[in-house]
Amino acid sequence: MSDLGALSVLFDLDGTLVDSEPNYYEASRRTLAEHGVPGFSWTDHESYVGISTRDTAALWRERYGLRAPAAELLAATNRRYLDLARRHTRVYPQMRAFVELLAAADVPMAVASGSSPDAIEVILSGTGLAAHLRTVVSADEVPRGKPAPDIFLEAARRLGADPADCVVLEDAAPGAAAAHAAGMRCIAIPYVPAQADAPGFATASLLLRGGQAEFTAESAYAWLRETAR
Repeated sequence: MSDLGALSVLFDLDGTLVDSEPNYYEASRRTLAEHGVPGFSWTDHESYVGISTRDTAALWRERYGLRAPAAELLAATNRRYLDLARRHTRVYPQMRAFVELLAAADVPMAVASGSSPDAIEVILSGTGLAAHLRTVVSADEVPRGKPAPDIFLEAARRLGADPADCVVLEDAAPGAAAAHAAGMRCIAIPYVPAQADAPGFATASLLLRGGQAEFTAESAYAWLRETAR
């Protein structure tokens, strides 16, 4: 057991560990354009941050009246995203440092992401994060995506951890709400700082309203030590 007690840490991936949203935006923009929806903007994309790619495809069909099956939209977006992700995905430097601090302290960790298993694997292996983050759960593997707690509860189960001993790091309000529903504490780092007042973030144990600009590995680790159960 580490000096942090029985703590386990669960990471969201996109927008939390890595800045992959620009790649998802471009993949989404190209897929929607192909299906007759021009002008998909970054602001439009921000409304889907924190929602699984599977659920996003279903929402597109409703919002834009698309005839293509959600599975077809999802496959096309994932194909484009994987191509972009392989070429470049940036890890937030302080997040990499935080993962390394936790690994040095033997803290169990997992990734719980709304992305597809293939997308998660490409990013973790390509960025080197896979060396420390070996337990991975995709929203594709659970019945319900965030804000339901399923993905975090499954990650805790795979780690053999009590949900009450888990801390989640999340960049989106649905993820923070999912952590709360799972009975876990949450460090919230809004990807879109303007959304910091979203109701889902109100349940976070620690809310860094300025997003990644406010996050440092040392301060997050110190907070974990101070609040260790």
